[in-house]
This record gives sequence, C-alpha cells and structure tokens, in this order.
Amino acid sequence: MNQKVILSGMRPTGRLQLGNLLGALDNWVKLQHTHRCFFSVVDWHALTTGYEDTSEIRENVYEMVTDWLSAGLDPEKNVIFRQSDVKEHAELYLLFSMFTPISWLERCPTYKDQIEQLREKNLATYGFLGYPLLQAADILVYRADAVPVGEDQAPHIEMTREVARRFNHLYKPVFPEPATILNKVKLLPGIDGRKMSKSYGNTIEMSENPDEIRRKVTQMITDPGRIRKDDPGNPDVCTVFSFHGVFSADAVADVEAVCRRGEIGCVQCKKQLGEKLVSYMEPIFERRQQLTGKPEYIREILESGAKKASEVAAKTMELVREAMNLTL
Repeated sequence: MNQKVILSGMRPTGRLQLGNLLGALDNWVKLQHTHRCFFSVVDWHALTTGYEDTSEIRENVYEMVTDWLSAGLDPEKNVIFRQSDVKEHAELYLLFSMFTPISWLERCPTYKDQIEQLREKNLATYGFLGYPLLQAADILVYRADAVPVGEDQAPHIEMTREVARRFNHLYKPVFPEPATILNKVKLLPGIDGRKMSKSYGNTIEMSENPDEIRRKVTQMITDPGRIRKDDPGNPDVCTVFSFHGVFSADAVADVEAVCRRGEIGCVQCKKQLGEKLVSYMEPIFERRQQLTGKPEYIREILESGAKKASEVAAKTMELVREAMNLTL
C-alpha cells in the first residue's frame, strides 16, 4: 500500500511493434515490480483523431492487450483496464474543463505538430483540442505519483501538474503533482531506414514468428556504398547496425570493427542479427501463442481491472466533489 502509484496508457492501434516494446513496454514491465501500476487502454483518446472510423477499435483493444501480456505485464500485479469502462475519467475531465484556460491547451507542442502531420483529417474539434486535459484527468483520477512517458509527451505531464496546482489552489489540496519518468528509449529505424511506422509498412511487429523476423531482417537497408562483401563498410548509415546496437549490445564493438575492415559481408551480418532478434523475441512470441484466440480471457482481465480502477477513481471523485462543494 506504500508503493508509489504509476499511470500510463496507450491508444488501441492494434498489434504493437518493436518500437513500442523498447520505448514503453520494457519499462512498464520493470516498474510493475516496484510501483502500484495502472495501465489504461485509452480508447477515448483514439477518438480524438480517429472519430470518423471506429470499426477497428474493438479488435485493436484485444490485439494490443495481448501484446502487453506477451511482453510480460502481469494482470495480478497491475490494474489493466479500458479507459471508457471507468466513467470517472469523463467526470473529472468535465470538471477540469471548467477552470482550465484554453491557452494552456493551444500551447501544447503536440497540438500544432499533429495538426501539421495529420492534414488530411479534420481536427478542428473540441475533443482534439482538449485531449491533453483528458490525459490530465486520466492521471489525476488515480492521484498518480509519476507517469512514464517519452520525451515528446513530457509537456503534457507538465500541464497535468499545472492543472493539479490550479485545482488545489482554487478549492482544496486533493491532487499530487505527478513526476515525469522519461523512458530510456532505444531508437530503432524501420527496416527501410526511415522511422518505424505502420504507415510506411516497415515495422517488425511483436507478434511476428521467427521465420518472419528473419525474412524482414534480410530486407533491411545496409551501407549503400558497399558493393562487394569485402569492401570496408560504414555502420553509421546501416540499419542492421542500428539493430545490433540494441540486440547485440555485448558484441556491438566487434560487429562495428569487422564491418569497417570489410571482414564480414552484409548477408552474414544480417543472419547474425536475425538469430539475436529471434532469441530476444522468443519468450514474447511463446506467450502470445498461448494467448491468441482467447478474447474472453482478455475481456476478463479488462473487466476485473476496470472494477479495481473504478474503486480508486470513485474515492478520488468523492474528494473532488467535496472540495468543489458539489455534495449535499
């Protein structure tokens, strides 16, 4: 009961990729042993940019939670739940909207960035403008002590701290100001050297079987200036070497040296990486095989998690209503 509280979540986008594993899930798995963790499938957040087509949300929830469990999240140690199953998120979001200046929302770096990146979508909606405030409600309804995020999300946590301060000043002290735990992200390019993204079709998914992993590794872009296998290579421009830096960390210096001296061909180097990657992903793949085709089990985990989350959120809302004089 004395453990610090962690809250984090992901939009249900379907099957996850290696970038999600290294950028978030590996850290979540470590935190579950030292903190009281709430991990939320933030399906309302998915609507802020995808409200026009919701046909895949349900299936995406199942696939993503399966990947969470495959990565090693333990539903006995963590509260794993779906955001929309805990209505207190919406109530707190509404109450926060009564005193949060619009300028706080407009200055969020991701607000302008996403409008620029998603030009094909109509994002002139209240939901899109307000999603950092919904995120603040997600965090503060559990009075979380800290939130693990990537560097791009750090401004959102700072805004959450400002919302907590403003509430505590206007009414009564209810909320802690959550700290930011920056994920130590191991950046991986896509197999074509660009940013790993589903839209580019260059990802390696967590659910890939060993043969598919090996096949995708053979497609990775290497040093374009290297013609013959005994030509000296330049690892700095090689996608395969970027992966070696993560999955062959104990031998990466040797990999670099033999590449620069032209003592290993790209085909052999890819084979070595393929086996390293298959070995790393093997326990994840095996756990996923055990979970595949069991939507009822995933549903039970989410329903049980929602009950636990609701108990905590309801207590917070009692304090909030009392502080705002909304009780009789």
